[in-house]
Amino acid sequence: MILLRTLLAFIRLMLFAMVTLLFYTILLITNLFYQNKEKKIERGIVYRRFIIRILHFILGSKVIVYGKEAKQSGLIISNHRSYFDAVVILKNILAYPIGKIEVASWPLIGSVCKTTGVIFVNRGNNESRDQTLKEVSKVLKNGFSILNTPEGTTHIEPTTIAFKPGAFVLAAKLGVPVIPIAIDYKNITDAWVGDDTFIPHFLRCFGKWRTEIKISFLEPILSDNVDELISISKDRIDKELIRFRKDWNTSSSQ
Repeated sequence: MILLRTLLAFIRLMLFAMVTLLFYTILLITNLFYQNKEKKIERGIVYRRFIIRILHFILGSKVIVYGKEAKQSGLIISNHRSYFDAVVILKNILAYPIGKIEVASWPLIGSVCKTTGVIFVNRGNNESRDQTLKEVSKVLKNGFSILNTPEGTTHIEPTTIAFKPGAFVLAAKLGVPVIPIAIDYKNITDAWVGDDTFIPHFLRCFGKWRTEIKISFLEPILSDNVDELISISKDRIDKELIRFRKDWNTSSSQ
């Protein structure tokens, strides 16, 4: 059984790399015909949504969706379980994600992220955080959405940990809605925590025939009060996470 799971995960990893490389090559070639950097990024975001849908099929993810995706742009915030969170959320949504600076150095994936609108931040560097906030402000002013995980790190706690206020401050200042999303995985081991690295984590997660995920799109929140935005968002996400876990525990015991 272990051998079969390892083989399945390895095949999926190879297909993941091949499809991603093909996508990146096509994107680089077509970008040669465009001079405007912002237009290149916008095209990259649309291409990314297409490739993400293919990757879901390859990786065997089963996503159960609750609620409806917001039609207006704004600050999309979610809890943070895994590097796979963004792949689930961005299956249908066009947005600029904020990612940790370490991802930028990952082979292939880092390059793809740079050409598809990912905004990288070094959370331990004040100058990097300030520059990120400027980029986020520009994107929001241009009418696009930002995807942020305000917890700043992955974990396996049953509910969210403290939210960092930076992006909420901008949402309140610019008058754009905060759009909360709750996401969780049936197997807690799918969460990326500690010193886990990409390939070992990938092989462990996607050696299963199915990776079961629940995602809930919650009602947008509009306020000029930062504390209110954080409090309401956190509360709504926490309630969904508790409901997800309760449902999974109930189904497993039956």
